[in-house]
Amino acid sequence: MTYAETIEFLYSKLPAFQKIGSKALKPKMTNIIELCERLDNPQKSFKTIHVAGTNGKGSSSHLLASVLQQSGYKVGLYTSPHLRDFRERFKINGLDVSESYVIDFVEKIKPLLEEIKPSFFEMTVALAFSYFAVEKVDIAVIEVGLGGRYDSTNVILPEVCLITNIGFDHQDILGDTLAKIAFEKAGIIKENTPVIISEYHPETKDVFIKEAELKNANIQFVSQELSVQSIDMQPDSLKFSLSLNSTKEVFNIDSGLIGEYQIHNIQGVILTVLELQKQGWEITKNDILVGVKCVIQNTNLKGRWQSLNSKPLVICDTGHNEHAIAITSKRILAQNAREKVFILGFVKDKDSKAILSYFPRNAKYILCTFDSFRSLNVSELETLSQENNLNAAIFEDVNEALESALKNASAEDFIFIGGSTYLVAELKKL
Repeated sequence: MTYAETIEFLYSKLPAFQKIGSKALKPKMTNIIELCERLDNPQKSFKTIHVAGTNGKGSSSHLLASVLQQSGYKVGLYTSPHLRDFRERFKINGLDVSESYVIDFVEKIKPLLEEIKPSFFEMTVALAFSYFAVEKVDIAVIEVGLGGRYDSTNVILPEVCLITNIGFDHQDILGDTLAKIAFEKAGIIKENTPVIISEYHPETKDVFIKEAELKNANIQFVSQELSVQSIDMQPDSLKFSLSLNSTKEVFNIDSGLIGEYQIHNIQGVILTVLELQKQGWEITKNDILVGVKCVIQNTNLKGRWQSLNSKPLVICDTGHNEHAIAITSKRILAQNAREKVFILGFVKDKDSKAILSYFPRNAKYILCTFDSFRSLNVSELETLSQENNLNAAIFEDVNEALESALKNASAEDFIFIGGSTYLVAELKKL
């Protein structure tokens, strides 16, 4: 099979969350455990870091990988979903897995796919583990797909766990309270394995503490270990200083990722790296600072407040739930522009009306569908537009929507594309 035929085979044969939703999820770990065992448990042949959370886990995973790369290690990075190319999920030192490896791996495990019948995500996890084992990485940063406790990635025994934050997302699967969602995320905490918590709410802190006590795991909360001293946030830069409470050591951060919310992510990453230092990993302070600054170059990260055009300024962002949009909206409101244009798409299981409440009303709106059964269709978008008094144009293709917006924009305008990772993924400009 060709690479394109291989990807088509996977999507046609394996249940994928983006295609059929929660029906693709396997509530138990039996499939991934058996799949790994049949592949000789490749995940046991390299060190790992496990990253979970509602928002920020992707950025934090890339930041960790960048710092470790900067330190001279051979670093695997597994994240999901991909934006443009399936191979983006599997990186070593910033380079995507080769098409030939994907083709050969799928051909090799075809009998297992028929026998075990894994989900699409379970197959991708097995591919990641096998790839990192074959390539003999020193360490791999593994991002949780959804939740944590029953996520397919939760077969690893990491050096350290990082949980970024807890917010309302996938309530139909993870629970309808922050405490219930935290319980699922806390499922990645392992016996005698340190865990770092980037952010917490009053109703989630005790959940983390209880799970850590049950596992005899040392738990550290960023807010207790680090203090932000100053922040200089500009439209195109983020600089801040923080100090380690125990030693008063200061880190002057010049972040490669922009946005106030990255301050929390970077603090969690730094505390995670300091824990790795305690374990004997050779990572200097300069490695940390350069790794954070050069994260986009080192890992080829896409979709995090990414600029696609300068005049007019076109920004895309993959934040797709209320918590993420609430944070992103602060940057949107801070933009000085003659006119603001929002190209947005939404999945059916998100509260799109609540998300829209964070966007200014004195702007132009274009609402878009995308290639997923989860997408709000044209009729649903028209209803959403009417209910929110947007008078929005409706498009079925985000690239045509962007072309229309650019045609009618001046150099001083601001165009934002977001609302769904799947919408951003269909942008050809990525």
